Amino acid sequence: MGNRNLIVGSIIATFIAATPYFFYLYESVPEQKVWNTFLFTYDSKFYGGIDIVAWTITGKLTPLFLLFIWFFTCRHWWYHVLIVPIIMYIFQILTVINDDIQYIDSNQIFYLIPIMIFIIPSIYLIRARLFNRLNTVDKSLQDLEDEFKISPKGIKDKMKDYF
Repeated sequence: MGNRNLIVGSIIATFIAATPYFFYLYESVPEQKVWNTFLFTYDSKFYGGIDIVAWTITGKLTPLFLLFIWFFTCRHWWYHVLIVPIIMYIFQILTVINDDIQYIDSNQIFYLIPIMIFIIPSIYLIRARLFNRLNTVDKSLQDLEDEFKISPKGIKDKMKDYF
């Protein structure tokens, strides 16, 4: 099991170290308004250039990628709150892809409100339960936080918890 953890950890660390290279993939996109490939044709109506669309998307995908890694590797009790920025970045990417005629960061908060209505009270209840136990039990804050930590699971097992 220790060998497998070392391999998975090395792969994750390599991906994190390679994020600047993933971000600069936009430089391989041509500086033109219409991009014709054998797979698709993309016409940038709002941005005026495919390179600007690619720069915008990689600027959103890079932190989203890092948030996913953080979410699936975090063992703290509060890791569910990471869903809020993950969904925010997903909405921003969809806005850029779907309509090349709107501003990137407009009205996503309205889509996030239902998610935040569920996540914020959940995190508060866990925090209240943690501090309630801290006041009634003779344990340190670190001991209680260790109780709430999720045991190590693979990405496949974490995905099963949500879907």
